[in-house]
Amino acid sequence: MPSTSADLATIPTPALVLDRDRMEHNIKTMRAAIGDLPLRPHMKTAKSIDVARSLFPEGVGGITVSTLREAEYFFANGVTDVLYAVGIVPDKVGRVAALVRKGALVRCVVDDIENARQVAAAAAAAGITLRLLIEIDTDGHRAGLAPDDPQVSELARLIHTHPGTILEGIMTHAGESYGCDTPEALAAIAEVERAGALQAAHQLTTAGLPCPMVSAGSTPTALAKNSHAGLTEIRAGVFVFQDLVQSNIGICSIDDIALSVVTTVIGHQRRHGWILVDAGGMALSKDRGTAAQKNDYGFGLITDLAGTRVMPGLKVASANQEHGLIAADDGEPPWEALPIGSRLRILPNHACMTAAAHDRYQVVQTGSTKIITEWPRINGW
Repeated sequence: MPSTSADLATIPTPALVLDRDRMEHNIKTMRAAIGDLPLRPHMKTAKSIDVARSLFPEGVGGITVSTLREAEYFFANGVTDVLYAVGIVPDKVGRVAALVRKGALVRCVVDDIENARQVAAAAAAAGITLRLLIEIDTDGHRAGLAPDDPQVSELARLIHTHPGTILEGIMTHAGESYGCDTPEALAAIAEVERAGALQAAHQLTTAGLPCPMVSAGSTPTALAKNSHAGLTEIRAGVFVFQDLVQSNIGICSIDDIALSVVTTVIGHQRRHGWILVDAGGMALSKDRGTAAQKNDYGFGLITDLAGTRVMPGLKVASANQEHGLIAADDGEPPWEALPIGSRLRILPNHACMTAAAHDRYQVVQTGSTKIITEWPRINGW
């Protein structure tokens, strides 16, 4: 916990800042968007039990994770229902089995018949029955079987009949939603995700196989003004913090972004037109997710230290390992307004990547530089 006098103006920089008021607003927005549909938030962004508790004020429910390190951490902090949403392979079954033996309800995903056969054998050898969902590729974005691929029901039958596994249903993620920038495009990809998930689920049920879970969701599709009918839960993660990519997609405003990095001006390079800060690629990440979008924010957008005023025309134009180079879109940056030793905040392109560079959040309220608490977070696999 920070001292009562801890302030963004005095802490060592760079440091990760979380605006709790904005985070709580973003959580309410998501809850309103999905209504009564269960939310299984993806904790790969936050990696913090304190953020999880903010999502579930009455007690943490089911969550999604992307690493077994996350699964172990959240279970150690009392979270028992975990979906590990990255394809499971046999040599990771042992860590899942250890959690299951301690009382965790862990679900994993597969999309390959031979791998599933080996995973099932590994689970049986470990003395557990592994709960599996089949990953469905609804938009050609990444992993998974196509919704109409006959292997979906073949894989499902293998899982259902093998003594080492239990068939839990299907899951999908519409990653192509990150390429949208209009409400119409977003609604269309959300419907592609939903319809594909239901098509795959129908393939299972018509084959006489169980499909209790139809799990879907990305932050953009979950927040799209679209039907979620037929889905049993929504998985989304970055909505808790939001970021510049999401603002370009159109599902939040820049004022909704709850995550930033506080940094110190360490130099002026007037001959190049650069202001140097101590937040580079190691503090911000080198994610250039906005480069192909309608607004290119370089490696991050600049605000004042209170986080409420975007400095017009300024962005992190380049990021070396420990140096960020701030430049103006037109002309020179405001040298006098940002003297050496002054502080500012940088809004991230991709909140997940930026947060991964840090081991804790400095938690503040909107418009304040006073740190009200510190929340630890974890990294690793």
